[in-house]
Amino acid sequence: MTELPEKNVPFVNPRAAHDFRGRTCSIVSVGSYVPERRLSNAELEKLVDTSDEWITTRTGIKERRLAADDQFTSDLAAEAAKKALTNYKNTGISVIELSHRSGPIMQLFDAASNRLRRLMKIPENYEILWLQGGASLQFTMVPQNLLPDDSGADFIETGLWSTKAITECNKIGHANIIASSKDSNFSYIPVDFKQNYDAVYTHITSNNTIYGTQYKVFPEIRNTDSFLVADMSSDILSRYVDVSKFGVIYAGAQKNMGPAGVTVVIIRKNLIGKGYRDLPAMLDYDVHARKKSMFNTPPVFSLYVVNETLKWIDKLGGVEAIEKINARKAKKLYVEIDRNSIFRSPVQSKDRSMMNIPFVFNNADMDESAFLEFCQKRGLVTLKGHRSVGGFRASLYNAMPEKGIDLLVSAMQDYEKMDFKH
Repeated sequence: MTELPEKNVPFVNPRAAHDFRGRTCSIVSVGSYVPERRLSNAELEKLVDTSDEWITTRTGIKERRLAADDQFTSDLAAEAAKKALTNYKNTGISVIELSHRSGPIMQLFDAASNRLRRLMKIPENYEILWLQGGASLQFTMVPQNLLPDDSGADFIETGLWSTKAITECNKIGHANIIASSKDSNFSYIPVDFKQNYDAVYTHITSNNTIYGTQYKVFPEIRNTDSFLVADMSSDILSRYVDVSKFGVIYAGAQKNMGPAGVTVVIIRKNLIGKGYRDLPAMLDYDVHARKKSMFNTPPVFSLYVVNETLKWIDKLGGVEAIEKINARKAKKLYVEIDRNSIFRSPVQSKDRSMMNIPFVFNNADMDESAFLEFCQKRGLVTLKGHRSVGGFRASLYNAMPEKGIDLLVSAMQDYEKMDFKH
């Protein structure tokens, strides 16, 4: 922190001489941002039966600021992030520089947790942990914390990420693959399986980013002593989920919640602190729960962006509203894929994802790179499908504007009209 001068001593800018020794931070700038587009009460008078006096006396509002047509959520978030980087909550310093145990940061964590609990309707008997390491770290933390020695868990294998979770579990206990769609390159969600009576939990991946499948109905756990664990990294907050049906939900933030660097773990409290093995503190749910996710310095800035994202979802009408938007976006693209004579979906229709939509050419001889170049010229990028599936993939995460799907549909229609006979 920059030292303040004594009284009656002229202030000297500590950076004026470009001598940064012994100085860890200083205020570089302070700024604010609102969208440029204005909507005044006078303009509203022309649109609806109202008046400036009526609005002002009841709300105190004289004008509103509206995002421009070409201004996306990411643009607003970027401006908000810039503000946080310079002067968070009028503290005079950056959200990155504040101590994670300071009042403003503790309030930030509480706000994010409370907002997530409300948006997802998380029961009070569940703990919300904000951790690091992504979902990949949870592949090992889940069995380390929840599996007693010489015990096992059931897995439904629906793609690469569930396969990775299986591999990590086998290092700690026994991973029983009770169902798999590997036989068809993970083009469906298997529903025929028999759970092991002694399985501690059953693990699923709710949405499969590479293959474009998604659970519509979650498996029922027959054994009352067992519970369901779900990796929801790629579809958390995209639709309503009954949290009470799960023992653990975990998710990396980078798809629908915020930037990479923060992971949320929603865990039923009676599953914490079993003490099955002597774990390193960083891998122990009990440690993180007792320390309120403050055992080590958390990803503060990532959490700040998560909280801003949760605010945005809230303003849209919550998860239920987001789900309707996502369903509408996905339907538009699937209708076009099924209609278009040169494209098809490799996914069984009953299991199609709202988040990730792969599609391929009907004619395997057609040049995929040509279509990708065609789309790029229209501002449509990152459509190349995963190497294990090929073709193309559109990811329709929460922040993807519907206009983007409309542009892709239009591109597919125009490409269909081209002559590929010669």
